[in-house]
Amino acid sequence: MHIQDIFAQHRTTFSFEFFPPKSDAAGEELFRNIAALQSLQPSFVSVTYGAGGSTRERTHDLVVRIERETNLAAVSHLTCVCHDLAEMTAILDRYAASGIKNVLALSGDLPKDRADYDRGRDAFRYAEELVRFIRGRPNAPDRRGFGVGVAGFPEGHPGCPNRLKEMDHLKRKVDAGADYICTQLFFENRDFYDFRERCDLAGIKVPIVAGVMPIATKAGMERMAELALGARIPAKLLKAVSRCGDDDAVARVGVSWATEQCADLLHNGVRGIHFYTLNKSDATRQIYQNLGVADSVALRAG
Repeated sequence: MHIQDIFAQHRTTFSFEFFPPKSDAAGEELFRNIAALQSLQPSFVSVTYGAGGSTRERTHDLVVRIERETNLAAVSHLTCVCHDLAEMTAILDRYAASGIKNVLALSGDLPKDRADYDRGRDAFRYAEELVRFIRGRPNAPDRRGFGVGVAGFPEGHPGCPNRLKEMDHLKRKVDAGADYICTQLFFENRDFYDFRERCDLAGIKVPIVAGVMPIATKAGMERMAELALGARIPAKLLKAVSRCGDDDAVARVGVSWATEQCADLLHNGVRGIHFYTLNKSDATRQIYQNLGVADSVALRAG
């Protein structure tokens, strides 16, 4: 289903994000987790993308399998890094031939093993250029062209400390043809509300989907804090995690925090919630149950 139709049919979207596995065995386990989420009837699911060759193939294969073997609508990530024009054209042609209607267009980060790569060899440096190229493809699987999403950063883009210019850049991505914005994860809802107001002031009117990721382990939380795009972790959440004796307790805290986040977002009219699942389904199911979303889904299905 085209992303425009998805937003037209859902007052609030619920979506899940996965990353491609590194082995066939992990791929089968992941697909079982994805298939298990069908009963929750998410609005769509997305699959991340790396610039490495094997990762590219696994992203494409997983997205195609989701489209063909489940009732889920799939969004494939696509990044600018390490792609010349011929490669980018071939990827989109392959998506079109496979029936993939929706793409999340990202600038992307260089793979760790290609830190010395010359970005001047890439067809596009910025997501705005990629959005325009995707929307201009003549053989898209829908008469409206591909559905296109772009990223937003509630706490500010790490590569653009000037938040006024940041919104100008985001507006150009939307004007280039983006259908919606999916935000980086955050733990303080006030950051999202401030970002949403900034978008409104900039004249950005497309749906804005809030990215939420429940903390699962202490080590995982520490890795998030080390990432260049990592979200700020509130002291209140840090205190709650510090009281936990093991990762099972940390996971319960993570689900509780994310549930409160989502409940507040829904109360304040969020257009959609996007769960960064870390390829697991348990936490997402628990949050659904805590919010009553699973019950409302069952009622709609009945």
